[in-house]
Amino acid sequence: MEERNSQQPGLTGLRNLGNTCYMNTILQCLCSVPPLVEYFLSGKYRAALHKENGESATAFGCLMSDMWLGEFDCVSPEVFHSALGKRYPTFSKRTQQDAQEFLICVLNELHEALKKSSKRRCVTDAKASRGSVSETSIITQLFEGQLSYDITCLECKTTTDRPESFTVLSLPIPSKSGCSLQDCLKCFFQQDTLTWNNQIHCSWCGTKQDAAVKATITKAPQIIIFHLKRFEWQGKHKRKLSTDIRYPLNNLDLSPYSSPPSCKDAEYSLCAVVNHSGFLDDGHYTAFCKHSVTKNWYSFDDAQITKIPNSSVQTDTAYLLFYTCQGLLCTH
Repeated sequence: MEERNSQQPGLTGLRNLGNTCYMNTILQCLCSVPPLVEYFLSGKYRAALHKENGESATAFGCLMSDMWLGEFDCVSPEVFHSALGKRYPTFSKRTQQDAQEFLICVLNELHEALKKSSKRRCVTDAKASRGSVSETSIITQLFEGQLSYDITCLECKTTTDRPESFTVLSLPIPSKSGCSLQDCLKCFFQQDTLTWNNQIHCSWCGTKQDAAVKATITKAPQIIIFHLKRFEWQGKHKRKLSTDIRYPLNNLDLSPYSSPPSCKDAEYSLCAVVNHSGFLDDGHYTAFCKHSVTKNWYSFDDAQITKIPNSSVQTDTAYLLFYTCQGLLCTH
């Protein structure tokens, strides 16, 4: 492994403010998403900014500029951390937090600060069917996908579909010893039966009934993020699964889980990984990110950055996987 060129744009370390490795890894991953980087570096975000809650987005834009100017080996994310902490007090503490929860809050905060309302002429998706106005932002354009849950009453066989938007897909880990990302996806998208306390109220039968439910992707996002559910409850205690999960660096095919024509034949390439090593309370987060210009992979451990070979990107500590649509073939 070799040390990086300290003047290479997009390779800037982030100072740890005290147990903030969870934040630093997410920021490095988001700084490895080319269309998001372009949006902020070009200054386009300023025109969309809402003054009343734009502090975090402004700080994010300034931080991204610092990270991509290539002038510093390391910068402090303190201004962004402080701004986000005002909106989400949990993250203002200098204690270890969950990287996935932080990611969702960052995406939500950026969306709220940059969203615009637009009137649609026709109903093209589930959100529009609830009204003629929809809120879009660079976040929804890049990260938001749509699922449809087909729910079939096992008594009268009537099927209804329930749409649901997502920015992060939380995948179950079906094996304790080892499995692939495809195994996790198959487990998530397999048909499930709702019984006992999970029964649905069937409008045709007029009573609660057992039901079969199956999810499909009806709109695949340009950037799809998978959360591997390594933390699970056992009674009153939470434990971590250290299962080795194999995931492809290229040509991830989502068509088996998609409803045509959305993302038909579109394949995805890995662009970033969040790793979690150690235990729940005293663990440590690092990131692997593919540089959008050099196409090399780098390990980001707070202020330290190291170039790594492709073979090192596969680890048994992967917690979040960021995939980008190859050629952005997804239909929207």
